[in-house]
Amino acid sequence: MSYFLKENFLLQSDTAVLLYNDYAKNLPIIDYHNHLPPQQIAENNLFKNITEIWLNGDHYKWRAMRAYGISEDYITGNASDKEKFQKWAEVVPHTLRNPLFHWTHMELKSPFGIQEYLNPNSADRIYQKTTEKLQDEAFSPQNLLKGYHVEMLGTTDDPTDDLRFHQDIKSRNIGIDVKPSFRPDKIFALSNGDEFRGYVRKLSEVSTVEIKNLDNLLDALQNRINFFDTYGCVSSDHGLIRMPQNRGYGLKEINRIFESVLQGNDQEADQAQEAYTCYILTELCKMYYDKGWVQQFHLGALRNNNTIKLTQIGADSGYDSIGDYSQAQALSAFLNNLEHHQKLTKTILYNLNPADNAVFGAMAGNFQGEGIKGKIQFGSAWWFLDQLDGMEQQINTLSNLGLISTFIGMLTDSRSFLSFPRHEYFRRLLCNMFAEDIRKGLLPNDLQWIGSVISNICYDNAKQYFKG
Repeated sequence: MSYFLKENFLLQSDTAVLLYNDYAKNLPIIDYHNHLPPQQIAENNLFKNITEIWLNGDHYKWRAMRAYGISEDYITGNASDKEKFQKWAEVVPHTLRNPLFHWTHMELKSPFGIQEYLNPNSADRIYQKTTEKLQDEAFSPQNLLKGYHVEMLGTTDDPTDDLRFHQDIKSRNIGIDVKPSFRPDKIFALSNGDEFRGYVRKLSEVSTVEIKNLDNLLDALQNRINFFDTYGCVSSDHGLIRMPQNRGYGLKEINRIFESVLQGNDQEADQAQEAYTCYILTELCKMYYDKGWVQQFHLGALRNNNTIKLTQIGADSGYDSIGDYSQAQALSAFLNNLEHHQKLTKTILYNLNPADNAVFGAMAGNFQGEGIKGKIQFGSAWWFLDQLDGMEQQINTLSNLGLISTFIGMLTDSRSFLSFPRHEYFRRLLCNMFAEDIRKGLLPNDLQWIGSVISNICYDNAKQYFKG
């Protein structure tokens, strides 16, 4: 059986090969949303083995292992790193037609140069070879990023973070623009009782603002936005099931309930949760506009489905799913309110349910702005959708309902330093789609023009969009 990951992988015509090689392959990467730990980038310590860099924290792989019946001891448990890798190798042959099959072998090929199937027969050999390579300085976090030709990446950071590792990265001038992104999800959790109160106290401490009411809270958040801005932040990010709406609560009432919660009374917190979130998020978005930041909204995840596993393992461990929430009305109302106040900044909308593709693609067109190409973006296929079908559907929907030529392209949304071949995956797919349109006569055979559009999607549009 011949190895499948050939030079022209996913490129199904000579035109696709030309477009990829001449207009996409060698472009730098702008990975504007990921979850890489700034501490690991700053400290630049070598990884002990491939399990540490590749399997730890990767809930995509964890879900596949569970689906194959692997014991949790070999996933998040106490088995050795080598044993965990061997178990993953057992599962890989059974991931065929899952994107993990492609990603696994692309990530072994780049950067390790391994071009053979990962399976139980090759597991020990590949584990040893990758472990040896990971001891070389060329495989340090910073050098891995440089090897992938990463120009800019946006991490995901809590407002209370001191950003000291970002400062370390900046002071060392590593040649990669590592920017923090403002992710204030925890401040919306009004109904989380003592956990919420503890977070407010922490925010109060780092901002030096005593938080007793909503005005104080907004002052504290503005303080942190100003702080993030000094460290080069150009975007915020929000994970929500859907955009919040205020269903009949006045500002004085929201403030009264907030003050009551701070004093330990949670009686009205559940009922006021959405109205509170709507108010605070709206005010934050106005602050983002004043800073010229991009705001990102990831909508539609149904999280922590398995509550037993949540208790045993914790959140973000592979037990989240696609939600089927109604999105259009609340999203329209929220964006329209910001537009009405002339405070709608550049915005990226990500949906997790593929049934919402057309909803999001059409919504973006309602709020575009003069002088900004693609001000409101229908964001790249996210999480469960960042595979061949999902990316094709997102690209086709955007093409049909908006302007694919203004699209800002792919991101990794990953916690792994080995995930950057996802950009290659996207670029190959994109070039093949355009080449197919040329073959079918749907686009003219003008490779220079089509190639320039591809280059813009893969790099130039994002570079301009996130210009700080």
